[in-house]
Amino acid sequence: MIFFLASALSFVVILSGLLPLQPLPPWTKEMRVLSLLLCQEFLRFSIDWLKRSNQVAFTIFRAPFTASQKRNVSSAMEAVEETSAEMPLLDLPEPMLEAILCKLPPASLCTMAAVSRSLRQICRSDHLWEGHMKEKWGPLIDHAARRAWQSYSFSRRDPLAGGSGSRRRRWAGSLSFLRFLPCFRSQSHCRNPKPTRSLPTASVMSWYAALQSGRFWLPAQVYNRESGHAGFMLSCYDADLGYDHRTDTFCARYTPHGQRMVVIEEGVQWDRIRAPPVDASPQDLYVSECLSELRPGDHVEIQWRRSKEFPYGWWYGEVGHLESCIGDGHHCRCHSSGTLVVEFKQYSIDSRWRKTAINRKSHSEEGNETSGFYGGLRKLQEEEVATWRRMWPSEALQ
Repeated sequence: MIFFLASALSFVVILSGLLPLQPLPPWTKEMRVLSLLLCQEFLRFSIDWLKRSNQVAFTIFRAPFTASQKRNVSSAMEAVEETSAEMPLLDLPEPMLEAILCKLPPASLCTMAAVSRSLRQICRSDHLWEGHMKEKWGPLIDHAARRAWQSYSFSRRDPLAGGSGSRRRRWAGSLSFLRFLPCFRSQSHCRNPKPTRSLPTASVMSWYAALQSGRFWLPAQVYNRESGHAGFMLSCYDADLGYDHRTDTFCARYTPHGQRMVVIEEGVQWDRIRAPPVDASPQDLYVSECLSELRPGDHVEIQWRRSKEFPYGWWYGEVGHLESCIGDGHHCRCHSSGTLVVEFKQYSIDSRWRKTAINRKSHSEEGNETSGFYGGLRKLQEEEVATWRRMWPSEALQ
């Protein structure tokens, strides 16, 4: 362990000493970051190892190291320092190297992948990218997103799936979000740049790059579509989302409504998007399983569409009382009735959109061309209710 510690420290010293003599490639900055991480990791393991060694020595011999033993250790350290400068970085144990690489951000990890063939293989490992994928895209990844990615990568033969010639050039162009990296800038300015190697088709790095560059549009849902248009307040509609890394926002492409063209909305913030809570098409009626247990005061989302040509959107509502009920909790029997009242309290009391009644026992799509068509319901959890409450309009809608 001490041998590894000395190797890392000498690597930093040698690299620092060379800096004022001649200009180094831009990726050496990433190497210096990696060297610091190496030192940090080695110091942690060395301290733990020395503590355990001291405890074992004290337990067995009941005494610390003698002066002669200390001199032997110092001599060994000096011998290691003389030879450690020749130790290549990739001679480090792979688990140790991966433990350090996993701490690098995605941009630095991509830079390290351009240093050498061996580092490229390690830096593209799925387990190094799964953490980055979960951290940034995890809340939006569900079964629908995975199916969409598989369909995209196989049916369209994802450029990241590799090959040669034009595919390599397309791969370099698709990673536009990495252009700020030193390694990519240096290659683009070379007289004879080396061809960029391709990523595995189904690699996590490939998926991350496709999302980050906006090349793969993610199926998700958007709250208050079309910039909070009053006609969609407190609703959530399906859309395909393309990420813009320059503004850290999304471009939403909504499903066409009837004869309307595809609607595009730009600048959608992260707090207005979510993964679909149920695995159901916006064209299909959701089969509700909670109708019998709903009581007044429960918070729900209900499917609604303007006409049968439109897709469903999810609308926030609250289970209300029947007109015959006085609202007294001790005498309320609304939960045992076959009729379920859903109130939309974002609308004024005299609005025709304020409430609706559906059949609790044999529920199917109900409504007409005047008031629209109501579909399935789902009961909400506390964190979902809090999300809707944050989007509550400043005044009642008509």
